[in-house]
Amino acid sequence: MQALSPQGQQAIDNIAQRHGFSTNAVLSMLTSVMNGNGRMAQFNHPEFSGSGQWMSGGMTMVSDMFNNYLKSRVNNLCTELAQLIANQPNLVNTGNVQSQNQNNPLQNNRPAVSLFVSPATSSDWWPSDLRWPNSTGAQNGVRYAHFAQARRLVIDVNGKVTVYDTLDHQIGGFSQQQSYGGSLSFSSQYGVMDVSKLPVVSVHINGVMQTANPPLTTPTPTAPSLTSSPSQSSHSTTETDIFAMIDKLADLRNRGILTEEEFTSKKMELLARL
Repeated sequence: MQALSPQGQQAIDNIAQRHGFSTNAVLSMLTSVMNGNGRMAQFNHPEFSGSGQWMSGGMTMVSDMFNNYLKSRVNNLCTELAQLIANQPNLVNTGNVQSQNQNNPLQNNRPAVSLFVSPATSSDWWPSDLRWPNSTGAQNGVRYAHFAQARRLVIDVNGKVTVYDTLDHQIGGFSQQQSYGGSLSFSSQYGVMDVSKLPVVSVHINGVMQTANPPLTTPTPTAPSLTSSPSQSSHSTTETDIFAMIDKLADLRNRGILTEEEFTSKKMELLARL
């Protein structure tokens, strides 16, 4: 979890004292509520009787199922933590969490605090609007940061930072070829995928964003052959060339440059020449 600011640490200490839990237990619950986007939490801590669940609106489950007093304390703690993190900009999806300051007199009587250390003081190498990643790693001159909620994967190779759209992939892990700057792969519900198959959102070099999705500026390799006359094609295009062009078209489709319909149409034109 991102380091707490002095004000954030004081707020957590105050919450711990007010609800009768240790600071460590409150920090554990804070992480759980953040992971639940401020609306739910799956927690596991001895002070909460082990594992349990909380959902905004009053649904609370603890292992000591008949301990209604503990349930009430956990619910009050989670509710206050959800209200606290709802005021932290970009910490959670703003469409999923709404501040309830007007309904909470305790919150109204306390000024808003900056819960975490400002990103400006950190050494983050990814675009600042992505905030904090779910996982990071580095190997053989390549480093990555995965942002699950934003559906973004950021790769840094020798100062060239590329932001990818992870689409609907539920990424479970990463692997890399054992060579300097080797290609990066990830596992998802669709199996092992190469990062290069993901759409490029932006490219940053020395902190300066380049033209979004550079492949868009590359001329489509099949354009000259598709517009040439049949007589020219029969002499200049071999069977090997045609299959190579189809492979390039497939790559452009996977990058989102060509639609499925455009890919199919151009592929049929090329196959007709065989």
